[in-house]
Amino acid sequence: MARSISYISGSQLLSLKRRPNIAVIDVRDDERSYDGHITGSLHYPSDSFTDKISDLIQEARGKDTLVFHCALSQVRGPTCAKRLANYLDELKEDTGINSIFVLEHGFNGWEASGKPVCRCTDVPFFSGIHWSSVSPS
Repeated sequence: MARSISYISGSQLLSLKRRPNIAVIDVRDDERSYDGHITGSLHYPSDSFTDKISDLIQEARGKDTLVFHCALSQVRGPTCAKRLANYLDELKEDTGINSIFVLEHGFNGWEASGKPVCRCTDVPFFSGIHWSSVSPS
């Protein structure tokens, strides 16, 4: 059965991010390092995404909702979300991932609307940060 991919607004994501079972997947490439990122997001660059899908599934274990984004969520975010959906359909194994979303207007829209952005450059990006422990800045 083909998985559907829906769009989610920044406000909807902000209200969902308090749940521990959601992961935000940033598929931007180099711009993540100088533009900042959504706090707690996992970084899986689009240029190597297909090769790293199995790593993402492992890192997102325990998460049932994944939200993808790139800068504008017009090409890379939706493309990577679709690649994951296709991979999961072919895998025919229950990974626990039930919902796949793409963030409307991407990171640029998130930031422009005043949502919290992390500009940390000396802290590694890892999945050990739970959304519930992140407060908006």
